[in-house]
Amino acid sequence: MRQMSEMQMSSSSTSSTLTSSMSSTKLRKVSQGLSRTMEEHSGSQRKTSAAMESFSQVQKSTQIPEGESVPDFDEKLRPITAQEGDNAVFKAKAIGNPEPSVKWERASGCPLSDTTKSFYDNINHQHILKIKNLSLEDADVYKCIASNKHGEAIYSVTLTVTENPALDFKKMLKKRSVEKREEKRPPTEEEMLKILAGADKKDYERICAEHGFTDFRGILRKLKEMKKKVEVEMVRVLKPLEDITAKTDTNAIFDTILELKDPNTKMHWFLGAELLRIQYSHGKYEVKQMGTKHMLCISSVSLSDMGTYTLQVADKKLSARLNVIDEPLKFLSEFKPKKVTERQSAVFEVRLSKKTDAPLIWKVKGKEVKRDEKFDVSLSQDGLTYTLKIKDVKVSDTGDYTISIGDLIATVPLFIERIPIKFSSHLKNVRVQERGKARLECEMSSRDVHIRWLKDGCDITASRRYIFMREGKRAEVIIEDCELTDEGKYSIICTQDNDEHQYVSSANLTVDERFASVKSGMSDAQCPTGSPAELCVVLDDEKVDGVWLKDGVEISKLSGVQVVKQGAVHKLIFSGVTDAHEGKYTFRAKGAESEAVLTVADPPEIDSSVLDLFGAQPLTVKAGQTATIKIPFQGKPPPKVTWYKDGVEVMEDERTKVERTGDSTSLVLSRCVREDSGAIMLRLKSECGTAVANLHLNVIDHPKPPQGKVEFLELSGKCIKMKWKAPRDNGGKQVKSFVIERRVAGKKSWTRVGDVDSCTTTFSDDKVEEGQAYQYRIRAVNAEGMSDPLETEEVRAGEPVEPPGTTSQPQVSNITKNTMTVSWTPPAHDGGAPVLGYILERRKKGSNMWLQVNRELHTDTKFMVEGLLDGMEYEFRVTSVNRAGTGSPSTISNAVLAKDPIRAPALVRNLCVSDSTNSSISLRWTPPEQGDEPSGYILEVRPEDAKEWMKATKIPITGTAFNVGGLQERMKYHFRIRAVNEGGLGEPIELQEGVLAMPPPVPPRFDLQGKLKNQMVVRAGMALCLHLSFTASPPPVVTWFKDGIITTGREVITKNKNHSQFLISTSQRSDSGIYRVHLKNDYGEAHYDVSVTVTDFPRPPKNLRLEEEVPGTVTLQWDHTPDLADDNEGAHYVILKRDTSTASWFTVAECVFSSKYTVTGLLPGRKYYFRVIAQNSIGDSDPLDSKEPLIIAKEKEFISSLQLKEHASPSRQVKPTFLLPLKDHAVRRGHDCSMSCAYQGMPTPQACWYKDESKISDSTRFWQSTANGVCTLVIPTCGVKDGGKYTLVLENPLGKAKCSCNLVIFDKDDKSLLENLTNQANKEKLIL
Repeated sequence: MRQMSEMQMSSSSTSSTLTSSMSSTKLRKVSQGLSRTMEEHSGSQRKTSAAMESFSQVQKSTQIPEGESVPDFDEKLRPITAQEGDNAVFKAKAIGNPEPSVKWERASGCPLSDTTKSFYDNINHQHILKIKNLSLEDADVYKCIASNKHGEAIYSVTLTVTENPALDFKKMLKKRSVEKREEKRPPTEEEMLKILAGADKKDYERICAEHGFTDFRGILRKLKEMKKKVEVEMVRVLKPLEDITAKTDTNAIFDTILELKDPNTKMHWFLGAELLRIQYSHGKYEVKQMGTKHMLCISSVSLSDMGTYTLQVADKKLSARLNVIDEPLKFLSEFKPKKVTERQSAVFEVRLSKKTDAPLIWKVKGKEVKRDEKFDVSLSQDGLTYTLKIKDVKVSDTGDYTISIGDLIATVPLFIERIPIKFSSHLKNVRVQERGKARLECEMSSRDVHIRWLKDGCDITASRRYIFMREGKRAEVIIEDCELTDEGKYSIICTQDNDEHQYVSSANLTVDERFASVKSGMSDAQCPTGSPAELCVVLDDEKVDGVWLKDGVEISKLSGVQVVKQGAVHKLIFSGVTDAHEGKYTFRAKGAESEAVLTVADPPEIDSSVLDLFGAQPLTVKAGQTATIKIPFQGKPPPKVTWYKDGVEVMEDERTKVERTGDSTSLVLSRCVREDSGAIMLRLKSECGTAVANLHLNVIDHPKPPQGKVEFLELSGKCIKMKWKAPRDNGGKQVKSFVIERRVAGKKSWTRVGDVDSCTTTFSDDKVEEGQAYQYRIRAVNAEGMSDPLETEEVRAGEPVEPPGTTSQPQVSNITKNTMTVSWTPPAHDGGAPVLGYILERRKKGSNMWLQVNRELHTDTKFMVEGLLDGMEYEFRVTSVNRAGTGSPSTISNAVLAKDPIRAPALVRNLCVSDSTNSSISLRWTPPEQGDEPSGYILEVRPEDAKEWMKATKIPITGTAFNVGGLQERMKYHFRIRAVNEGGLGEPIELQEGVLAMPPPVPPRFDLQGKLKNQMVVRAGMALCLHLSFTASPPPVVTWFKDGIITTGREVITKNKNHSQFLISTSQRSDSGIYRVHLKNDYGEAHYDVSVTVTDFPRPPKNLRLEEEVPGTVTLQWDHTPDLADDNEGAHYVILKRDTSTASWFTVAECVFSSKYTVTGLLPGRKYYFRVIAQNSIGDSDPLDSKEPLIIAKEKEFISSLQLKEHASPSRQVKPTFLLPLKDHAVRRGHDCSMSCAYQGMPTPQACWYKDESKISDSTRFWQSTANGVCTLVIPTCGVKDGGKYTLVLENPLGKAKCSCNLVIFDKDDKSLLENLTNQANKEKLIL
């Protein structure tokens, strides 16, 4: 909104009217004063007063609220001159708040004609007055009046209507209207003088007749006198000074309208008799001139400014009085209660009616408010508005605020509106198990709140059942050991001071019944009487309780029993177990139950007298008799009875019996034998303890045989002497003697040959036959009888004969399920005597017991074994016999299964090839249908150039498929296969044809996988690489083509089984074309095309020609580069220019596709070079420059030789003024800048340009011109240094005028600056 000057109040009218001072750029006086002048205009008559425009403002309100204003005009009206019959349009743009209403009037008081129409343009926001078909009567001063409640603004302009000669003849032919015209009041003599003052002399009579003025001669005489008076008077007062009345601290303006013959006439203002020194008043006084209107502005008037003010102009003095009213100090602001939201700022404003030196004091709750971080006290620039700003208001700031200044006191209450409480985190539904812990929590937006908790609508805030927590903005309720009754809806109600609202958040608590399971249950227990005991159950949930029962009855009071719960562990503790505690105990909880039996158990005990008796002497019994050992005991529960002999547990059998009663046990040994002698132990064991009883049993019997092998000390033809060892066991009685017996080899009867006493262990038999073989046996004798004999081996009296050697390993044949034939080979050494026969033995596989098959010696080396079990495996061995005895057994035969013979398998079926590669072939087949089931298959392979078959595996193949690897590529192989089992080998079956070691036939197929596209662009000089993958079997023949011709140039082609690569290490533009790769094998063919474009820097255009067809422009023509048509990547031209005064090139145009371009905006008289560059996606070509600079021709001067008639214009001198001032510019770096302005002045003023403070008019860097009222400055190819402030000074003998503008230089990429400049241009009409 435009800043308005201070208004003064007029005492002569009811409304206050004053004229505001307007800037020279906003309103411009076109003609001097309101005096009427006569002008010639091409011989035609003009009906109006002289062209003029004026502006005035009227302020009705003494105080205007902030943001509102008196009406004003944003766009000024212009005087209009038009011919009769034309149309005239006035446009005005009014501003103000409230929005003003606009009306149009004529200054003469005449109503608007019927052809006049006023309306509002909603698009341009203008008020328009349109007058159609102008007549001479429409000429007048038209006023546009904009008004609102604060005042009005009036803008007046003239409408000049000239006669149209073409319409004069038509007017003469028109008939006068017979209707009576509306009678008009004839003008007064003064009004008629004003009307005639602006008309031509020849129109005086007609004008008087039209207005009904009859005293034509008298008015002419007075008009001449008035003109003479005007010519004589140096100063003509059109409006005198008037007395004004103003209030203190306001502005006052004296204004008068004077018509000066000499515009340089000096003026002096006086207060009383004292001259006002305007320049040294520090802004107190200011003299302004607006056309013929002269004003004295007095700012901030006080009582000392009251008095008579006089304006002295030449010989005339104009006086008027200024009356100053000093009103009492009062508050202009309305004091209403203020309501502010919490945490906001509260602002109190107090406006005074006038300035005062008394301090203004703010108080709240009786304390003075001083400026600090909380309170901010400020005063406006005009010293009338006091402001108190309370920052971040809180509830504590509520209260009455008192303003006192001098005797004035006012109070304003402040109310704080609390910020609604918001739940940043609401209560959430919670589900817990019984006995669990529940937590309901929420978070509020404020700390200063009051909280109440509800459960199902009932207040629980004071209940001890709940734990309430509050920390900052968070609040929570905790429920320990939740019960089913705790389930329900919980709510939190939040309130705050000075706030009636309640803020609620609710959530539901769900308590699930808790069930548990037994993690570790009870086990049965046995305890000694009086000992402590414990039954323990572990659940998986420590929150679950349980109950103990004994024999189905809940334990309430039981002596010596304690119930303990430790978390999830439940115990029943017995301090001392008694018989009353025995029974079945049960623990029950929700979902869990465990049982156990508690019994009383005492350790076993044996009578000590019995132990002493058995320890005193052993228990003796004769062999064959029955021994009974009985031991009494006691213990609860009955212990386990175990008898041991020599540390080994006694097991009951036919001879051994263990008897047991409730308080004793007996061991009964029937038909005792010597081996029953030894240490007997009874062990009584229970869970409570162990008891042991030891005794010794002695069984008397005949002695054991003498020990060891008999040693022959002498073997001669006369005597055989032997030696032995005493028996290991004498049978419980002392050995008395040894009895020696012998028999001849091959005989069965024994003969006693002698005896010796117990002290002798040698014997000599001298009754022998030389060469005869004998066998001896020796017996020990005690009181109970004779021992079993110790037999010797056969010995020979005289020369010894050795047993025969070992036969060969037996071989088994003719196997059936019941019989087998065993054969062997006689031993290689017979031992010095012929082999008398053989002993054949057999055993089951895995057994250690051998059975003799032949009862008598078998003389043959083959024997048929009968009586075998079907499905059993057998092993055999053979021992040879001669007269010296039996030899060593042979090596054990292989295990043989007794079953009928197995048939060999038949032919394998459906042998075929399932797959093949370059190094392997996979085969499959079907098992044979006939013969027994095969245990495996033997696969044989033979290369085509070999004759022998080779096994594919060392062991038979168990499956029906096999992959033969390690083959030579593309070699043909033959295969055959046979089945095998224990019955033998089946017949082989062979593939009819050989198989090649190669993959299955596959026609060529490309495997692109998106890596290579059909289109490829390569920059010249870079590598051109085409890599293609494919699959084919056998490998195909690869051929590369370029444009249908096999490539034989600079390329390098790499080939493999499954890919091929085409490579040109350094590509050229000639390498562009269609490349095709062709694949072919025995099973098909395929091809793939790639379009390759090799791009390079474009070649430069040629033959640049320049031609200046139009002044200030140059047309460039050149020959196309040959690469423009071939390049489909957007090849184009770039046009550049360079002034000879600089070395920098600047772009004129981009993306030019033709071979012709016209460059505009060139400065006359400057020299330019031009450059054309071809450009594509790769880069720029070499430049094509103009060889010589082109000089731009200057504007053609008028032909001086043409003789023209001089026109003598009336002598009119005008001080230089700017009609259209300079405007700020923003120019992109490298571009030209042209700044112009319009001026008036007579004689023609001298123009001088400045940059900052430096004169640049004489600089060759800039081009300037001054002609026809327009000054122009051109700055070519602007750089950063050209930015700054430019000033134009116009000067002639009447004075000087100055006008300035700013130039901003920006870069292309400076987006932020460009955006700011664009916004500024939209607001301030900045030129970009």
